[in-house]
Amino acid sequence: MIDVKRAKQLISNFKNLKIAVVGDIILDKYLWGEVERISPEAPVPIVDVKRETVSLGGASNVANNIVSLEAKAYMIGVIGNDENGKTIEKLLQEKGIIPLLVKDKSRPTIEKTRVIAVSQQLLRIDRENRNPLNETVERRIIDQIKEIKDEVDGFIVSDYGKGVVNKNIMEYIKSLGKPVFVDPKPSNFYLYKDITIMTPNRKEAYESIKAEKNTPVEEVGKTIMKQLNLKQLLITLGADGMALFEEEKVIKIPAKARKVFDVTGAGDTVISVLALVKLSGGTWEESATIANYAAGYVVGEIGTATVDQETLIETIKGQKE
Repeated sequence: MIDVKRAKQLISNFKNLKIAVVGDIILDKYLWGEVERISPEAPVPIVDVKRETVSLGGASNVANNIVSLEAKAYMIGVIGNDENGKTIEKLLQEKGIIPLLVKDKSRPTIEKTRVIAVSQQLLRIDRENRNPLNETVERRIIDQIKEIKDEVDGFIVSDYGKGVVNKNIMEYIKSLGKPVFVDPKPSNFYLYKDITIMTPNRKEAYESIKAEKNTPVEEVGKTIMKQLNLKQLLITLGADGMALFEEEKVIKIPAKARKVFDVTGAGDTVISVLALVKLSGGTWEESATIANYAAGYVVGEIGTATVDQETLIETIKGQKE
């Protein structure tokens, strides 16, 4: 629970913030259709496609969440020299996100295509290259960060494990002395030492330290904090809400979703809102609580969704209902 007046005050400060998002840019494609029969060729549904949509995914969905909440977002990442890359550029421009993109001819723009029918995702098709960045591309990304380092209030690192987040880029971001919020991948676990906070989901948290499934989440969180020298950690727990770790304190925050249609992008919303509230002067508990309400809203929408200020405030107002 959070006082609505206090939440409004914090959310109203978002418009004064500038956030740099660094990470793996993904183009999310959706094929929407209907299923009326099963294929005679194999026991699979035949989807009669009615429409196709595209949206910003991965790190670019984090930037989209930020601008939808009226803050300013810079998007730093890699796209291919292809049609999907042009689509990403167009979508960023339409959303008012400032693009600081590096084109890499050797790798395609990452694409995830989801097939949806009867309000359910039936299939996902990925096109990607997860090879490490070459030195030239890495250097150009660091140059883009240098350009805006003095303008921004903080950094969000959105790591989808596709190659953009690496040791040199993380070390440079951490050297700037700005708050660093990370949505992590277990494969890059030790790159996140000494950051401000990270927001793994339960699976990522347990995988990152190779914990047994029956290990209490409190023990997992404290182990991660010790190994990475973190003062704060937020583990998202799906239907069980969130666990916020601060020094010796652990706060359990119950889930706020009333309906769950699609968890796509929920982690992007959590890291975006957490960073915005904290940089607006909120406590960690306030930041996690408001992020929890935002995530509760987006999982009730089908596809990659964001939340605006008005909807977020209305969602919080409905907390007693």
